[in-house]
Amino acid sequence: MKNVLGGFKEFVLRGNVVDLAVGIVIGAAFSAVVAALVDGLFTPLIAAIFGATDLTKVGVFTINEAVFSVGLFLDALLKFLIVAAAIYFVIVMPMNALASRRKSGEEEEPAAPAEDVLVLQEIRDLLAAQNAARGGPAAPPAPPAGPADRPTL
Repeated sequence: MKNVLGGFKEFVLRGNVVDLAVGIVIGAAFSAVVAALVDGLFTPLIAAIFGATDLTKVGVFTINEAVFSVGLFLDALLKFLIVAAAIYFVIVMPMNALASRRKSGEEEEPAAPAEDVLVLQEIRDLLAAQNAARGGPAAPPAPPAGPADRPTL
C-alpha cells in the first residue's frame, strides 16, 4: 500500500500533471466561450436560413413515435468544427510558426525560465531531497535551470 501511495505522490508532483490540469481548465473555459458564440450567433443564423426557431429543430421527423433530429447532429458538428478551428488558428498555428522561427534561427530560444518557475523548481528539489532522506522513492534528476543562477530561499 505504501508503494501505491508513493507512486501516486510522485505522479501528482510531476510538472506535467499540473500543466495538464491547467490545460483542461483553460480548455473548458475556451470551450464555453466558443459554445456561447455558436449558441448566440451561428445557431440562430443557420436556423433562420432553414426557417426554424433553433438549429436542433431543423430536419426533425418521427417514425413510429421515435423522434429523429438531423439538426441536433448539425448543432453538435458545428460546435465541434468551430472549437477545432479556433484551437487550430489561435493555438496550434502560432505555436508551429514560433517553432519554425526558432528552428531557422529567426527567433531565439528563451534564455532562462521565469522567476516563479525557478522558485517552483527549487521547492521541487527540496521536496525530493527530503523524500530521499526519508528513504522514499528516488526523484528523477531535475532539468537544468538555464544560464541564470537559481534563487535561494
